Amino acid sequence: MTERLTERQVAERLAGFYDRRFGGKDRGRFRISMKHFKLLTQRRRVPAETVRKIGEELFELGFVLIDLETFFVILPQRSFRNYRRLSDSCVAEALPGGSATDSLAEIT
Repeated sequence: MTERLTERQVAERLAGFYDRRFGGKDRGRFRISMKHFKLLTQRRRVPAETVRKIGEELFELGFVLIDLETFFVILPQRSFRNYRRLSDSCVAEALPGGSATDSLAEIT
């Protein structure tokens, strides 16, 4: 029986797919089916702890692993940098009967 790849090795292979040409694009974000994820990890069932460790290793390599139950999405961290930030006033509007200032004071 062959030895399984480590979580780091799986993460490196997943990160490597980002720069490979497939699916009609030269490079970029992608998704991997659970079937292929199992094949890559050499497991019939991938425990949540293994998924978490692979996600941590991918994060160290500059990527984010998103588990969508039947498949995984791999995105570069830099994709999220330009997202707009939720303000205190937006959060305050969503709180029942309070203000963000009061709530933030309680948790900080």
